[in-house]
Amino acid sequence: MKYGTPNSTWRLLSVALLVGTIVGIGGLLAADVPQSPAGFEPGEDFPGGTATTSRSINTRNAFSQSSRGIGFEGESRFKIGNAFFRKIWVSSPASTKSSDGLGPLYNARACQHCHLKDGRGHPPEANWPDDDAISMFLRLSIPPQTEEQKRQLDNRLIDAVPEPTYGGQFQDLAVQGHASEGHMRITYSDKPVELVDGTVVTLRQPRYEVTDLGYGPMHPDTMISPRVAPQMIGLGLLEAIPEASIRANADPDDKDGDGISGRPSEVWSRSRNRVVLGRFGWKAGNPDVRQQSASAFSGDLGLSTEMFPGPSGDCTEGQSRCRNAPHGEDKEKGTPEITNQMMEFLTFYAQNLAVPRRRKAKDPEVLRGKALFKQAGCALCHIPSFKTGELEGQPHLSNQRIWPFTDLLLHDMGEGLADNRPEGVANGREWRTPPLWGIGLTRQVSGHTYFLHDGRARNVEEAILWHGGEGKKARDAYAALTKEERTALLAYVNSL
Repeated sequence: MKYGTPNSTWRLLSVALLVGTIVGIGGLLAADVPQSPAGFEPGEDFPGGTATTSRSINTRNAFSQSSRGIGFEGESRFKIGNAFFRKIWVSSPASTKSSDGLGPLYNARACQHCHLKDGRGHPPEANWPDDDAISMFLRLSIPPQTEEQKRQLDNRLIDAVPEPTYGGQFQDLAVQGHASEGHMRITYSDKPVELVDGTVVTLRQPRYEVTDLGYGPMHPDTMISPRVAPQMIGLGLLEAIPEASIRANADPDDKDGDGISGRPSEVWSRSRNRVVLGRFGWKAGNPDVRQQSASAFSGDLGLSTEMFPGPSGDCTEGQSRCRNAPHGEDKEKGTPEITNQMMEFLTFYAQNLAVPRRRKAKDPEVLRGKALFKQAGCALCHIPSFKTGELEGQPHLSNQRIWPFTDLLLHDMGEGLADNRPEGVANGREWRTPPLWGIGLTRQVSGHTYFLHDGRARNVEEAILWHGGEGKKARDAYAALTKEERTALLAYVNSL
Protein backbone atom coordinates (compact mmCIF):
# COMPACT_ATOMS: atom_id res chain seq x y z
CA MET A 1 0.00 0.00 0.00
CA LYS A 2 1.24 3.49 -0.88
CA TYR A 3 0.81 6.23 1.70
CA GLY A 4 2.29 9.07 -0.32
CA THR A 5 3.06 9.92 -3.93
CA PRO A 6 6.25 12.01 -4.07
CA ASN A 7 7.58 12.61 -7.58
CA SER A 8 11.05 11.53 -8.65
CA THR A 9 12.64 14.81 -7.57
CA TRP A 10 11.28 14.47 -4.06
CA ARG A 11 12.34 10.83 -3.95
CA LEU A 12 15.92 11.78 -4.89
CA LEU A 13 15.91 14.56 -2.31
CA SER A 14 14.58 12.14 0.32
CA VAL A 15 17.40 9.70 -0.41
CA ALA A 16 19.96 12.49 -0.32
CA LEU A 17 18.69 13.75 3.04
CA LEU A 18 18.60 10.22 4.46
CA VAL A 19 22.17 9.53 3.36
CA GLY A 20 23.26 12.92 4.65
CA THR A 21 21.63 12.25 8.03
CA ILE A 22 23.27 8.86 8.42
CA VAL A 23 26.67 10.10 7.27
CA GLY A 24 26.34 13.17 9.49
CA ILE A 25 25.56 11.15 12.60
CA GLY A 26 28.21 8.59 11.66
CA GLY A 27 30.70 11.43 11.37
CA LEU A 28 29.73 12.72 14.79
CA LEU A 29 30.21 9.26 16.30
CA ALA A 30 33.55 8.81 14.58
CA ALA A 31 34.64 12.30 15.61
CA ASP A 32 33.82 11.44 19.22
CA VAL A 33 36.28 8.55 19.39
CA PRO A 34 39.59 10.43 19.90
CA GLN A 35 38.13 12.93 22.37
CA SER A 36 36.06 10.41 24.36
CA PRO A 37 36.66 10.85 28.09
CA ALA A 38 37.23 7.76 30.21
CA GLY A 39 34.09 5.70 30.52
CA PHE A 40 32.31 7.20 27.53
CA GLU A 41 31.51 4.71 24.76
CA PRO A 42 31.17 6.02 21.22
CA GLY A 43 27.53 6.08 20.19
CA GLU A 44 25.93 6.03 23.63
CA ASP A 45 24.83 9.65 23.28
CA PHE A 46 22.69 8.48 20.32
CA PRO A 47 20.61 5.86 22.19
CA GLY A 48 18.40 5.13 19.18
CA GLY A 49 21.33 4.77 16.79
CA THR A 50 20.93 6.80 13.62
CA ALA A 51 17.17 6.96 14.33
CA THR A 52 17.86 9.18 17.39
CA THR A 53 16.33 12.65 17.27
CA SER A 54 17.74 15.96 18.47
CA ARG A 55 14.58 17.90 17.58
CA SER A 56 12.53 19.59 20.32
CA ILE A 57 14.68 17.98 22.98
CA ASN A 58 14.19 20.95 25.32
CA THR A 59 10.40 21.12 25.04
CA ARG A 60 7.42 19.05 26.13
CA ASN A 61 7.47 17.51 22.65
CA ALA A 62 10.75 15.68 23.25
CA PHE A 63 9.00 12.26 23.00
CA SER A 64 6.80 13.19 20.03
CA GLN A 65 9.37 13.33 17.24
CA SER A 66 9.67 10.88 14.36
CA SER A 67 12.67 8.62 13.84
CA ARG A 68 15.55 10.04 11.82
CA GLY A 69 15.87 8.51 8.39
CA ILE A 70 12.13 7.96 8.09
CA GLY A 71 11.91 9.74 4.72
CA PHE A 72 9.11 11.87 3.24
CA GLU A 73 6.72 8.95 2.78
CA GLY A 74 7.43 7.80 6.32
CA GLU A 75 6.77 11.30 7.69
CA SER A 76 3.39 11.26 5.97
CA ARG A 77 2.50 7.89 7.52
CA PHE A 78 3.78 9.09 10.90
CA LYS A 79 1.60 12.20 10.84
CA ILE A 80 -1.51 10.27 9.84
CA GLY A 81 -0.81 7.79 12.64
CA ASN A 82 -0.42 10.68 15.07
CA ALA A 83 -3.85 11.94 14.02
CA PHE A 84 -5.39 8.57 14.92
CA PHE A 85 -3.41 8.54 18.20
CA ARG A 86 -4.87 11.95 19.11
CA LYS A 87 -8.38 11.28 17.78
CA ILE A 88 -11.17 11.76 20.35
CA TRP A 89 -13.73 8.99 19.95
CA VAL A 90 -17.49 9.42 20.57
CA SER A 91 -20.28 7.01 21.36
CA SER A 92 -22.60 5.43 18.80
CA PRO A 93 -24.75 6.29 17.01
CA ALA A 94 -23.15 9.54 15.85
CA SER A 95 -23.02 11.67 12.75
CA THR A 96 -19.22 11.31 12.72
CA LYS A 97 -19.17 7.70 11.55
CA SER A 98 -15.39 7.57 11.35
CA SER A 99 -15.05 8.49 15.04
CA ASP A 100 -17.87 6.61 16.76
CA GLY A 101 -17.84 3.37 18.70
CA LEU A 102 -16.40 4.51 22.04
CA GLY A 103 -17.09 2.21 24.97
CA PRO A 104 -19.75 1.76 26.20
CA LEU A 105 -17.34 1.29 29.12
CA TYR A 106 -13.88 2.83 28.81
CA ASN A 107 -10.88 4.40 30.53
CA ALA A 108 -10.06 7.13 28.01
CA ARG A 109 -11.47 8.72 24.85
CA ALA A 110 -8.14 8.96 23.02
CA CYS A 111 -4.80 7.17 23.08
CA GLN A 112 -3.07 10.41 23.95
CA HIS A 113 -5.27 10.95 27.00
CA CYS A 114 -3.31 8.13 28.67
CA HIS A 115 0.04 8.75 26.96
CA LEU A 116 -0.05 12.53 27.12
CA LYS A 117 2.72 13.94 24.90
CA ASP A 118 3.69 10.27 24.37
CA GLY A 119 5.01 10.19 27.92
CA ARG A 120 4.23 8.45 31.21
CA GLY A 121 0.91 8.34 32.98
CA HIS A 122 0.42 9.19 36.64
CA PRO A 123 -1.71 8.09 39.59
CA PRO A 124 -4.57 10.42 40.53
CA GLU A 125 -3.95 12.87 43.33
CA ALA A 126 -5.79 15.81 44.80
CA ASN A 127 -3.61 18.55 43.33
CA TRP A 128 -3.82 17.17 39.77
CA PRO A 129 -6.34 18.83 37.40
CA ASP A 130 -9.70 17.07 37.82
CA ASP A 131 -8.06 14.49 40.12
CA ASP A 132 -8.68 11.75 37.54
CA ALA A 133 -7.24 8.30 36.93
CA ILE A 134 -7.33 8.60 33.16
CA SER A 135 -3.73 7.49 32.64
CA MET A 136 -3.95 4.67 35.16
CA PHE A 137 -6.23 1.65 35.44
CA LEU A 138 -6.63 -1.64 37.28
CA ARG A 139 -6.16 -5.12 35.83
CA LEU A 140 -8.61 -7.69 37.19
CA SER A 141 -8.50 -11.49 37.23
CA ILE A 142 -9.39 -14.55 39.28
CA PRO A 143 -7.72 -17.96 39.70
CA PRO A 144 -8.80 -20.52 37.07
CA GLN A 145 -12.16 -22.07 37.94
CA THR A 146 -12.44 -24.79 35.28
CA GLU A 147 -10.23 -27.29 33.47
CA GLU A 148 -10.80 -25.38 30.23
CA GLN A 149 -9.50 -22.18 31.79
CA LYS A 150 -6.42 -24.06 33.04
CA ARG A 151 -5.86 -25.48 29.54
CA GLN A 152 -6.06 -22.03 27.99
CA LEU A 153 -3.60 -20.65 30.52
CA ASP A 154 -1.20 -23.56 30.03
CA ASN A 155 -1.27 -23.10 26.26
CA ARG A 156 -0.85 -19.30 26.56
CA LEU A 157 -4.15 -18.72 24.76
CA ILE A 158 -5.07 -16.34 27.59
CA ASP A 159 -2.80 -14.65 30.13
CA ALA A 160 -5.38 -14.46 32.95
CA VAL A 161 -8.96 -15.40 33.76
CA PRO A 162 -11.09 -12.22 33.73
CA GLU A 163 -13.28 -11.32 36.68
CA PRO A 164 -16.71 -12.77 35.68
CA THR A 165 -18.67 -9.51 35.86
CA TYR A 166 -16.11 -6.73 35.41
CA GLY A 167 -13.80 -8.42 32.91
CA GLY A 168 -10.03 -8.09 32.68
CA GLN A 169 -9.86 -4.33 33.18
CA PHE A 170 -11.71 -1.95 35.47
CA GLN A 171 -13.37 0.83 33.44
CA ASP A 172 -14.24 3.88 35.48
CA LEU A 173 -15.98 5.80 32.66
CA ALA A 174 -19.07 5.08 30.57
CA VAL A 175 -20.97 6.66 27.70
CA GLN A 176 -24.32 8.33 28.34
CA GLY A 177 -27.01 5.92 29.47
CA HIS A 178 -24.58 3.40 30.97
CA ALA A 179 -23.16 3.05 34.46
CA SER A 180 -19.39 3.04 34.90
CA GLU A 181 -17.90 0.06 36.67
CA GLY A 182 -16.99 2.21 39.67
CA HIS A 183 -14.02 4.14 40.95
CA MET A 184 -10.46 3.38 41.98
CA ARG A 185 -9.32 4.61 45.35
CA ILE A 186 -5.69 4.87 46.45
CA THR A 187 -4.48 5.57 49.96
CA TYR A 188 -0.82 5.96 50.89
CA SER A 189 1.08 5.29 54.08
CA ASP A 190 4.61 6.43 54.81
CA LYS A 191 7.47 3.95 54.76
CA PRO A 192 10.71 5.50 56.09
CA VAL A 193 13.96 3.97 54.82
CA GLU A 194 17.31 4.78 56.43
CA LEU A 195 20.39 4.71 54.23
CA VAL A 196 23.83 3.70 55.48
CA ASP A 197 24.94 7.30 56.04
CA GLY A 198 21.88 8.03 58.17
CA THR A 199 19.83 9.78 55.47
CA VAL A 200 16.13 8.92 55.76
CA VAL A 201 14.04 8.63 52.60
CA THR A 202 10.29 8.31 52.99
CA LEU A 203 8.64 6.01 50.49
CA ARG A 204 4.88 5.90 50.01
CA GLN A 205 3.15 2.53 50.28
CA PRO A 206 -0.06 2.43 48.21
CA ARG A 207 -3.25 0.54 49.01
CA TYR A 208 -5.85 0.01 46.30
CA GLU A 209 -9.57 -0.60 46.44
CA VAL A 210 -12.59 -0.25 44.18
CA THR A 211 -15.67 1.69 45.27
CA ASP A 212 -19.15 2.51 43.95
CA LEU A 213 -19.36 -0.73 42.00
CA GLY A 214 -21.91 -0.33 39.21
CA TYR A 215 -22.64 -4.00 38.49
CA GLY A 216 -22.76 -5.72 41.84
CA PRO A 217 -20.04 -7.33 43.94
CA MET A 218 -16.83 -8.73 42.49
CA HIS A 219 -15.78 -12.35 42.76
CA PRO A 220 -14.33 -12.94 46.26
CA ASP A 221 -10.98 -14.10 44.82
CA THR A 222 -10.48 -11.09 42.56
CA MET A 223 -6.87 -10.02 42.12
CA ILE A 224 -6.17 -6.35 41.33
CA SER A 225 -3.07 -4.90 39.69
CA PRO A 226 -2.61 -1.14 39.10
CA ARG A 227 -0.92 0.07 35.90
CA VAL A 228 0.12 3.52 34.71
CA ALA A 229 0.61 4.22 31.01
CA PRO A 230 4.29 3.87 30.03
CA GLN A 231 6.22 6.24 27.80
CA MET A 232 6.09 5.50 24.05
CA ILE A 233 9.57 6.20 22.70
CA GLY A 234 11.74 3.60 20.95
CA LEU A 235 9.08 0.89 20.64
CA GLY A 236 10.01 -0.05 17.09
CA LEU A 237 13.65 -0.40 18.09
CA LEU A 238 12.72 -2.70 20.98
CA GLU A 239 10.59 -4.73 18.59
CA ALA A 240 13.59 -5.02 16.24
CA ILE A 241 15.90 -6.61 18.85
CA PRO A 242 16.37 -10.23 17.75
CA GLU A 243 14.59 -12.73 19.97
CA ALA A 244 17.81 -14.71 20.36
CA SER A 245 19.60 -11.65 21.77
CA ILE A 246 16.95 -11.28 24.48
CA ARG A 247 16.84 -14.97 25.33
CA ALA A 248 20.64 -15.07 25.57
CA ASN A 249 20.45 -13.01 28.79
CA ALA A 250 17.89 -15.28 30.46
CA ASP A 251 19.17 -17.28 33.43
CA PRO A 252 16.05 -18.69 35.11
CA ASP A 253 18.04 -20.99 37.40
CA ASP A 254 20.74 -18.39 38.17
CA LYS A 255 23.47 -20.77 37.02
CA ASP A 256 26.10 -18.01 37.18
CA GLY A 257 25.23 -17.27 40.82
CA ASP A 258 24.92 -13.48 40.42
CA GLY A 259 21.45 -13.40 41.98
CA ILE A 260 19.80 -12.39 38.70
CA SER A 261 17.51 -14.96 37.12
CA GLY A 262 15.62 -13.20 34.36
CA ARG A 263 13.00 -15.22 32.51
CA PRO A 264 11.53 -14.62 29.05
CA SER A 265 7.82 -14.01 28.82
CA GLU A 266 5.98 -16.44 26.52
CA VAL A 267 2.77 -15.07 25.01
CA TRP A 268 0.27 -15.87 22.28
CA SER A 269 0.78 -13.92 19.06
CA ARG A 270 -2.55 -13.22 17.38
CA SER A 271 -0.90 -12.41 14.07
CA ARG A 272 1.38 -15.48 13.98
CA ASN A 273 -1.05 -17.82 15.74
CA ARG A 274 1.58 -19.32 18.01
CA VAL A 275 3.50 -18.72 21.25
CA VAL A 276 6.35 -16.21 20.91
CA LEU A 277 8.51 -14.00 23.12
CA GLY A 278 6.64 -11.24 24.97
CA ARG A 279 8.34 -7.87 25.20
CA PHE A 280 5.74 -5.07 25.70
CA GLY A 281 3.69 -4.14 28.76
CA TRP A 282 4.60 -4.09 32.44
CA LYS A 283 4.73 -7.90 32.49
CA ALA A 284 5.78 -8.32 28.85
CA GLY A 285 2.30 -9.55 27.98
CA ASN A 286 2.33 -8.60 24.28
CA PRO A 287 4.74 -9.66 21.52
CA ASP A 288 4.71 -6.63 19.26
CA VAL A 289 3.57 -3.03 18.93
CA ARG A 290 0.51 -3.87 16.84
CA GLN A 291 -0.94 -6.34 19.35
CA GLN A 292 -0.12 -4.03 22.26
CA SER A 293 -1.98 -1.20 20.48
CA ALA A 294 -4.97 -3.35 19.52
CA SER A 295 -5.24 -4.61 23.10
CA ALA A 296 -5.32 -1.02 24.36
CA PHE A 297 -8.05 -0.08 21.87
CA SER A 298 -10.21 -2.90 23.24
CA GLY A 299 -9.52 -2.50 26.95
CA ASP A 300 -8.98 1.25 27.25
CA LEU A 301 -11.42 2.64 24.68
CA GLY A 302 -13.85 -0.22 24.00
CA LEU A 303 -13.05 -0.24 20.26
CA SER A 304 -12.85 -3.35 18.12
CA THR A 305 -9.99 -4.38 15.81
CA GLU A 306 -9.37 -7.42 13.67
CA MET A 307 -7.10 -8.77 16.43
CA PHE A 308 -9.60 -8.07 19.23
CA PRO A 309 -13.05 -8.28 17.63
CA GLY A 310 -16.18 -7.35 19.52
CA PRO A 311 -17.44 -3.76 19.58
CA SER A 312 -18.31 -3.87 23.27
CA GLY A 313 -14.67 -4.07 24.32
CA ASP A 314 -14.18 -5.58 27.78
CA CYS A 315 -17.91 -5.84 28.56
CA THR A 316 -18.87 -9.26 29.95
CA GLU A 317 -21.98 -11.41 29.72
CA GLY A 318 -22.94 -9.99 33.09
CA GLN A 319 -23.19 -6.54 31.48
CA SER A 320 -25.89 -7.26 28.91
CA ARG A 321 -26.85 -3.63 28.19
CA CYS A 322 -23.23 -2.90 27.40
CA ARG A 323 -22.96 -5.94 25.13
CA ASN A 324 -26.10 -4.96 23.22
CA ALA A 325 -25.41 -1.23 22.93
CA PRO A 326 -25.06 0.55 19.55
CA HIS A 327 -21.56 0.37 18.11
CA GLY A 328 -19.43 1.77 15.32
CA GLU A 329 -18.71 -1.35 13.27
CA ASP A 330 -19.66 -1.28 9.58
CA LYS A 331 -22.20 -4.11 9.38
CA GLU A 332 -22.36 -4.04 5.59
CA LYS A 333 -18.61 -4.22 5.04
CA GLY A 334 -17.96 -6.31 8.14
CA THR A 335 -15.14 -4.01 9.26
CA PRO A 336 -14.21 -3.35 12.90
CA GLU A 337 -14.35 0.08 14.51
CA ILE A 338 -10.58 0.41 14.05
CA THR A 339 -9.93 -0.68 10.49
CA ASN A 340 -6.77 -2.45 9.38
CA GLN A 341 -5.65 0.70 7.58
CA MET A 342 -6.04 2.72 10.78
CA MET A 343 -4.03 0.07 12.64
CA GLU A 344 -1.27 0.22 10.01
CA PHE A 345 -0.88 3.96 10.45
CA LEU A 346 -1.09 3.91 14.24
CA THR A 347 1.36 1.01 14.57
CA PHE A 348 3.86 2.79 12.32
CA TYR A 349 3.48 5.93 14.44
CA ALA A 350 4.07 4.03 17.69
CA GLN A 351 7.07 2.21 16.24
CA ASN A 352 8.67 5.46 15.12
CA LEU A 353 8.41 7.74 18.15
CA ALA A 354 12.09 8.57 18.33
CA VAL A 355 14.40 8.30 21.30
CA PRO A 356 15.89 11.74 22.12
CA ARG A 357 19.62 12.32 22.14
CA ARG A 358 21.25 12.03 25.56
CA ARG A 359 22.26 15.06 27.56
CA LYS A 360 25.62 15.56 29.34
CA ALA A 361 26.81 12.08 28.37
CA LYS A 362 30.47 13.10 28.81
CA ASP A 363 30.04 15.14 31.99
CA PRO A 364 32.58 13.93 34.61
CA GLU A 365 29.92 13.49 37.31
CA VAL A 366 27.70 11.56 34.89
CA LEU A 367 30.61 9.28 33.96
CA ARG A 368 31.36 8.72 37.64
CA GLY A 369 27.70 7.79 38.10
CA LYS A 370 27.97 5.40 35.17
CA ALA A 371 30.77 3.50 36.92
CA LEU A 372 28.74 3.36 40.15
CA PHE A 373 25.64 2.18 38.23
CA LYS A 374 27.64 -0.75 36.91
CA GLN A 375 29.38 -1.48 40.22
CA ALA A 376 26.04 -1.58 42.04
CA GLY A 377 24.80 -4.24 39.62
CA CYS A 378 22.07 -2.12 38.05
CA ALA A 379 23.32 -2.98 34.54
CA LEU A 380 22.73 -6.71 35.11
CA CYS A 381 19.02 -6.16 34.41
CA HIS A 382 19.09 -2.71 32.83
CA ILE A 383 21.42 -3.97 30.10
CA PRO A 384 22.72 -0.86 28.37
CA SER A 385 23.00 -1.87 24.73
CA PHE A 386 21.69 -4.15 21.99
CA LYS A 387 21.97 -4.31 18.23
CA THR A 388 18.68 -4.44 16.36
CA GLY A 389 17.99 -6.92 13.60
CA GLU A 390 15.85 -6.39 10.53
CA LEU A 391 12.44 -4.74 10.98
CA GLU A 392 10.56 -5.36 7.76
CA GLY A 393 10.07 -2.24 5.66
CA GLN A 394 11.89 0.00 8.15
CA PRO A 395 15.62 0.08 7.37
CA HIS A 396 16.13 3.15 9.57
CA LEU A 397 15.31 0.99 12.63
CA SER A 398 17.26 -2.04 11.44
CA ASN A 399 20.85 -2.99 12.30
CA GLN A 400 21.25 -0.18 14.81
CA ARG A 401 23.32 -0.13 18.01
CA ILE A 402 20.82 1.10 20.59
CA TRP A 403 21.01 1.90 24.31
CA PRO A 404 17.62 1.15 25.95
CA PHE A 405 18.86 -0.09 29.38
CA THR A 406 16.58 -3.11 29.63
CA ASP A 407 16.80 -6.85 29.07
CA LEU A 408 13.04 -7.16 28.38
CA LEU A 409 12.98 -10.13 30.76
CA LEU A 410 10.84 -10.89 33.81
CA HIS A 411 12.43 -10.52 37.25
CA ASP A 412 11.26 -11.20 40.80
CA MET A 413 11.21 -7.72 42.33
CA GLY A 414 10.33 -8.79 45.86
CA GLU A 415 7.29 -8.56 48.07
CA GLY A 416 7.32 -4.76 48.25
CA LEU A 417 6.50 -4.39 44.55
CA ALA A 418 4.44 -7.56 44.24
CA ASP A 419 0.90 -7.24 42.90
CA ASN A 420 0.31 -10.94 43.74
CA ARG A 421 -1.50 -11.37 40.41
CA PRO A 422 -0.11 -13.86 37.89
CA GLU A 423 -0.19 -12.81 34.23
CA GLY A 424 0.86 -15.35 31.62
CA VAL A 425 4.13 -16.89 32.75
CA ALA A 426 4.80 -13.96 35.10
CA ASN A 427 4.00 -14.64 38.73
CA GLY A 428 2.73 -12.10 41.23
CA ARG A 429 6.23 -10.86 42.08
CA GLU A 430 7.66 -10.54 38.58
CA TRP A 431 7.91 -7.50 36.31
CA ARG A 432 9.60 -6.82 33.00
CA THR A 433 12.68 -4.59 33.25
CA PRO A 434 11.49 -1.19 31.99
CA PRO A 435 13.73 0.70 29.54
CA LEU A 436 15.47 3.71 31.08
CA TRP A 437 16.10 5.74 27.93
CA GLY A 438 14.46 9.15 28.16
CA ILE A 439 13.86 8.84 31.92
CA GLY A 440 15.57 12.16 32.65
CA LEU A 441 13.07 14.00 30.44
CA THR A 442 10.02 12.73 32.33
CA ARG A 443 9.31 15.95 34.23
CA GLN A 444 9.79 18.03 31.11
CA VAL A 445 7.41 15.88 29.03
CA SER A 446 4.90 14.58 31.58
CA GLY A 447 5.04 17.23 34.31
CA HIS A 448 5.98 14.77 37.05
CA THR A 449 8.61 12.21 38.05
CA TYR A 450 6.41 9.29 39.11
CA PHE A 451 7.92 5.89 38.35
CA LEU A 452 7.28 2.14 38.66
CA HIS A 453 4.19 0.30 37.46
CA ASP A 454 1.81 2.29 39.66
CA GLY A 455 3.64 5.60 39.97
CA ARG A 456 4.29 5.15 43.70
CA ALA A 457 7.91 6.33 43.40
CA ARG A 458 8.09 10.13 43.24
CA ASN A 459 11.61 10.19 41.83
CA VAL A 460 14.38 7.90 40.64
CA GLU A 461 15.83 7.44 44.13
CA GLU A 462 12.52 6.17 45.51
CA ALA A 463 12.21 3.80 42.54
CA ILE A 464 15.64 2.34 43.32
CA LEU A 465 14.81 1.91 47.01
CA TRP A 466 11.65 -0.06 46.15
CA HIS A 467 13.75 -2.73 44.45
CA GLY A 468 13.65 -6.10 46.21
CA GLY A 469 14.07 -9.71 45.19
CA GLU A 470 16.59 -9.87 42.36
CA GLY A 471 17.05 -6.11 42.63
CA LYS A 472 17.80 -6.05 46.36
CA LYS A 473 21.56 -6.40 45.99
CA ALA A 474 21.72 -3.37 43.69
CA ARG A 475 19.31 -1.48 45.94
CA ASP A 476 21.48 -2.17 49.01
CA ALA A 477 24.59 -1.12 47.10
CA TYR A 478 22.91 2.21 46.30
CA ALA A 479 21.85 2.66 49.94
CA ALA A 480 25.48 2.16 51.02
CA LEU A 481 26.84 4.95 48.82
CA THR A 482 27.84 8.35 50.12
CA LYS A 483 25.61 11.32 49.35
CA GLU A 484 28.04 12.51 46.65
CA GLU A 485 28.10 9.05 45.05
CA ARG A 486 24.31 8.81 45.07
CA THR A 487 24.12 12.23 43.45
CA ALA A 488 26.49 11.05 40.71
CA LEU A 489 24.58 7.83 40.07
CA LEU A 490 21.28 9.73 39.85
CA ALA A 491 22.90 12.26 37.50
CA TYR A 492 23.84 9.36 35.23
CA VAL A 493 20.35 7.84 35.24
CA ASN A 494 18.79 11.24 34.57
CA SER A 495 21.14 11.77 31.62
CA LEU A 496 19.72 8.71 29.85
